[in-house]
Amino acid sequence: MADKPVLSDPITLRVPQDILDDIEKIAQTADRSRSWVIVRALKYYLMAEGNDILQIRKGEEQIARGEFVDADEFFAELLGDKKSDAA
Repeated sequence: MADKPVLSDPITLRVPQDILDDIEKIAQTADRSRSWVIVRALKYYLMAEGNDILQIRKGEEQIARGEFVDADEFFAELLGDKKSDAA
């Protein structure tokens, strides 16, 4: 019999009291658990600011691998193409 996959990994987190109070109120009002509220908030963060950070990291990794175009060369090629189009 195969092992069941782990659906989550428990973590310990210190949260300022005012934020915890809001989490509690939201959980009670929505008839959900605190975990549900926190996971939902983290998902929204990961879709917005977290995604921006991951994209920066991806770009840095591409640069480290030499996967980039020099800006001066790019603009020279871009402007050169426009000049020939206008002629």
